[in-house]
Amino acid sequence: MFLKVIEWADSSPDTIVWKFPVEKNVIERGSSLTVREGQAVVFCDNGRMADVFGPGRYKLDTDTIPILTRLLSWKYAFEKPFKSDIYFVSMRQFPNLKWGTATPVILRDQDYGAVRLRAYGTYSFRVTQPDVFLKELSGTRASFRTQDITDHIRSLIVTMLSDALGESGVPVLDLAANLVEVGDAVKAALDKRLAAAGIGLGDFRFESVSLPPELEKALDENTRLNMMRGNIDVYTQMAQADAMKEAAKNGGAAGSMMGAGLGMGLGMQMAGAFAQKPEAQPAKKGAKGAFCPECGAQVSAGAKFCPECGKALQRACPACGAALSANAKFCPECGQKL
Repeated sequence: MFLKVIEWADSSPDTIVWKFPVEKNVIERGSSLTVREGQAVVFCDNGRMADVFGPGRYKLDTDTIPILTRLLSWKYAFEKPFKSDIYFVSMRQFPNLKWGTATPVILRDQDYGAVRLRAYGTYSFRVTQPDVFLKELSGTRASFRTQDITDHIRSLIVTMLSDALGESGVPVLDLAANLVEVGDAVKAALDKRLAAAGIGLGDFRFESVSLPPELEKALDENTRLNMMRGNIDVYTQMAQADAMKEAAKNGGAAGSMMGAGLGMGLGMQMAGAFAQKPEAQPAKKGAKGAFCPECGAQVSAGAKFCPECGKALQRACPACGAALSANAKFCPECGQKL
C-alpha cells in the first residue's frame, strides 16, 4: 500500500520521539509530508540518519530527500517506491521537570567542616538537534518519552551541582543569598554536556537547599542563645514568673514549698532593690533653700522637717515650741533649760 500523507498529530504532553508506523506500506514519489510547528522529521535508512525536515509541507521526490536518494543509489531520479524509518521529534519546550538529590551532596564548609546538603528544584529542556538526539539517546525506539531521559539529566545535575558548590566556596549559611549564581554555574556546565546529545537546557532553578537536621537544630539553638545573651534580665524574670505559675498549679506541700521558695527569692530581690536609698547629696553653694543632712533632699527655707525622709531640721523648745539655735542651752522665750 502506498503512503499518501505522512504526519503526526502530537497529542501527548511528554512524548519526545514518535516513529511513524510504516509497516508494510511503502513511500512513492509525490507522497506528502506535513511537519507541524514544534516538530522535526528524520528519515533513516537501515539505521543511517538521512534527511531532516523542519516545519512545513513537503512533496517527496528526489529534490526533497537528496541524502536518502544518494543512500539508495538513485543516480538520476526517484526511481521506485521505498521503505524508510520516519521519526517525528518534538522540538517544543518540556517545562517544570523536577530534580533533586536522591542522596546528600557532601560539601566542605569553612565554618562547619564536611556538611551534607540536599537540594531540590525545577528545570526545562528541548531537543535542539533531532538527528543527534536520535543517534545518541533515542536510537531506533518506536517511542521516547521525557521519563526515559529525566533520570539521566538528574544524575548530571547532581554531578554538576557538587562541582559548582565546591568551586564557589560559598559558606552554607550564605547559600540562600547566592542560589542564582550557583544555579547559573550549574546550568552552564549542563549545557555543555547536554549539547553533545542534541539537547538544550531552558532554565534551571533552585527551590530549596536543606541542611542536616542536627546542624539545623544546632543553628537554631545558637540563634536562641544569642538572643538570650542580649536580654538575659528579661529572660530570667520570665523564667521565674513561669516557674511560680507552675509551682502554684502543683498541689501539696512540695508545690507550696517550691512556690514559697521562689516567692522568697523574688521578694528578696525586690526588697534589695527598694532598700537601696540614694546617697545624701551635699549642699550646693548658691542654691536656694537648704538640704536635708540625712538624705540630701532640697528643703525650703524655714522648713522644720524633711519632706522626703521626715528628718527634723530645726530645734524647738519642748515647753513653748519656740525655735532654738543649734547651741542654745536655755529657751530664749520661756527660759526652759534645755
